[in-house]
Amino acid sequence: MNPPATLPRWTQRTTPWTPPLVPEDLADVLAKARQWTPFDGEGLLDDVGAVLDDVVPLEEDLEDHARRLRGHLMRLVDIAIAAEVGQKDVEADRLIQQARDLRAHDLPGDHRQAVGQLRQMAWSVNELLERLAAIKCLKEAA
Repeated sequence: MNPPATLPRWTQRTTPWTPPLVPEDLADVLAKARQWTPFDGEGLLDDVGAVLDDVVPLEEDLEDHARRLRGHLMRLVDIAIAAEVGQKDVEADRLIQQARDLRAHDLPGDHRQAVGQLRQMAWSVNELLERLAAIKCLKEAA
């Protein structure tokens, strides 16, 4: 019978592992990961269609539409900035600036003016989505 084989011992010194982030930063990363939602192209198009439809949105639904459209604008701008699209494409840069401007404005108190602003936001969402798809920044929309 043969004696059991022995494994070579590790003789080099190694430095102890240190985490790349402190616990507070890790907690922040975890919180952001939990808040993340995937891009929803169908939901975006549904919201754009609801605002651009021939039927004028009801007054009690305007704030909800505005909140969702602002979210879509923010998501598309974030995607464009992460891909550095604004630096490569003049039209995309213009649409990014337009989206930022529209997002910053509150809805007016007048129902007709609020619907007009919502429709501007919806057109901006649609145009930015189409531009990002045309330059192959979004796979889902392409």
